[in-house]
Amino acid sequence: MEAFAALIDALVYTRSRTAKIKLIADYLRSTPDPDRGWALAALAGGLSVVSVKSSLLRAMADSRFDSELFRISRDYVGDTAETVALMWPDRDDVAERSPPSLDSVITALRATSRASAPAVLAALMDSLDADGRYALLKFATGAMRVGISQRLAKTAFADAFALDLDDVEEVWHALSPPYPELFAWARGETERPSLADRPYFRAFMLAHPLETTTIEIGDFAVEWKWDGIRVQVVGAGDDVRLYSRGGEDITDGFGDIASAFKGVAVLDGELLVKGTAQGGQAASFNALQQRLGRKSPSHARMARYPGFVCLYDILYDGAEDVRNLPWTQRRAKLEAIVSRLDPTVFTLSSVLTVDTIDALDELRAGARDAAIEGVMLKRKDSPYVSGRRVGLWYKWKRAPLNADCVMMYAQRGSGKRSSYYSDYTFGCWTDDGELLPVGKAYSGFTDEELKSLDRFVRNNTIKRFGPVREVEKTLVLEVAFDAIAESKRHKSGLAMRFPRISRIRRDKPAEEADHIETLRAMIQPG
Repeated sequence: MEAFAALIDALVYTRSRTAKIKLIADYLRSTPDPDRGWALAALAGGLSVVSVKSSLLRAMADSRFDSELFRISRDYVGDTAETVALMWPDRDDVAERSPPSLDSVITALRATSRASAPAVLAALMDSLDADGRYALLKFATGAMRVGISQRLAKTAFADAFALDLDDVEEVWHALSPPYPELFAWARGETERPSLADRPYFRAFMLAHPLETTTIEIGDFAVEWKWDGIRVQVVGAGDDVRLYSRGGEDITDGFGDIASAFKGVAVLDGELLVKGTAQGGQAASFNALQQRLGRKSPSHARMARYPGFVCLYDILYDGAEDVRNLPWTQRRAKLEAIVSRLDPTVFTLSSVLTVDTIDALDELRAGARDAAIEGVMLKRKDSPYVSGRRVGLWYKWKRAPLNADCVMMYAQRGSGKRSSYYSDYTFGCWTDDGELLPVGKAYSGFTDEELKSLDRFVRNNTIKRFGPVREVEKTLVLEVAFDAIAESKRHKSGLAMRFPRISRIRRDKPAEEADHIETLRAMIQPG
């Protein structure tokens, strides 16, 4: 645990990606099994303990600390785990105690119930100093938030043992923490782990945003960019799996789709739901959200929001790996497979006909279908490779929608923003002159603009609700968002998708901000 705590402490204060990779690689080389496997899983976001959730930390804090003191401290620190770790009293004999290994921590916590977890966790914390306690809590909850993505963790592992990153990507999701097969392969003791007959996840090919319009349009196939979630359909005979973009197995939540797939193949596509307003075509992302996150949706919900997959690429045709074939050949194979699938569950993404980049721009700009957020450009000779490769695939999103809104509330941020009011709730006017919240944003502004917004909040606070401040309704924010939908959870009846602040409109009086009905007119059916 000491080495892991030192690693976490170093990562928190390291901004350089290269330096972070070196820190993790050095740790992985010098730490024995299985601790390094558990650490790798935690850093990659693939580890959590059922009995330890953030609510448990808050309950422990309520039982051990003065609630007002903890609230003030949490408000200042900006992180619950760090606040608990710092406030937890040091035992006089902590130097004489042996810190637990990561493996013993996992063993102890996974063997306990939720009822006894606080006592077990407290005993572990008593054997550690503040840095160790912080690392323990982050490890146990699976909420690392130390600037490490799954991709960066994989890169560090590949660098540590001089392995090919694509090979690591290929086997990663087929193996489980603490990855004994992975480290045995890394040490040269065994061959690359065999994945035969496993319906496992393969890394997706990703697209770069299109930042130039000087490309040769004839070199690219053009498709719609669908507004669902990216999925991989892996068929291995009787066993069919659906994986999200991050490699999460979502089969249980979409058993209606998995059961409809027949054959052996690995396909890439967009998970969508049908909407009655679209005549059975794709509905908005808001409709899809009625299915997401539910492991066992009811028959009524599945009937109301029937799922389907719009397919646009193929990785395996039977046992044949076709990723190195050009897009044109893969497309032909995909068309042949789709023709044999249930057309109510699996459709083929259409290839659009455009002759010039200007024509494509016009097509993209006019796309306001409920399930379309732009266009995709794919080089016709491109292989299917993991990650983003320059020049192969591009995404060109439609221009965002915009609305002028009035700041209503502000809340402190977390981490490096914990000293600033950086999360803003904003609203629009009803016809009766009432200001109702329509969204919340914490991005889109520069560091200098953040400081300016923070000063406005502090100087214009009219009420306080714990970490939240209500402000004078005088500052107009121009908010950009991808779409807007009806929502029963909000008083305004609206919910924005991906809102971000695009401009601070100090020049505009608050009474000239947009009305709710203006936003309502932007809703796409479905």
